[in-house]
Amino acid sequence: MTGIVHDNPTPWVADHIRRFEETGGRPRPGVNDLLLTTRGRKSGLLRRTALAYIRDEDTYVLTASNAGADHHPAWYLNLLATPEVTLQVGADTFPATARPATAAESARLWPAVVASMPSYAAYRTTTTREIPLVVVAPMSRTN
Repeated sequence: MTGIVHDNPTPWVADHIRRFEETGGRPRPGVNDLLLTTRGRKSGLLRRTALAYIRDEDTYVLTASNAGADHHPAWYLNLLATPEVTLQVGADTFPATARPATAAESARLWPAVVASMPSYAAYRTTTTREIPLVVVAPMSRTN
């Protein structure tokens, strides 16, 4: 993905992105962080956000919790429209393909997601929507 990247304007997310860049991709203590860039489904603009993740073999697993809000985060809706994304993990930036986890994958992965970020369990109790998990595979590993 090439072009001007627009960072998430939410102040605390923008702070995470800024810290990530200033430290060369060093995650927050105790949290695996990455930067996800999607293409806006309406605007076509590149949109970047900071997210926590877990690993599942060669893939990255993201949680579309939106802090327990009753609507999906924009980044999730964007990747549903255009699954080709860019990830930055540490100092490495690479193209990847994202997809919602299957029901079986979600059932298997949810305990690990909650173990890594216990707030996700609480988010599930504040919304009526199913909180999706997203599996992201680096392009070089999807061929």
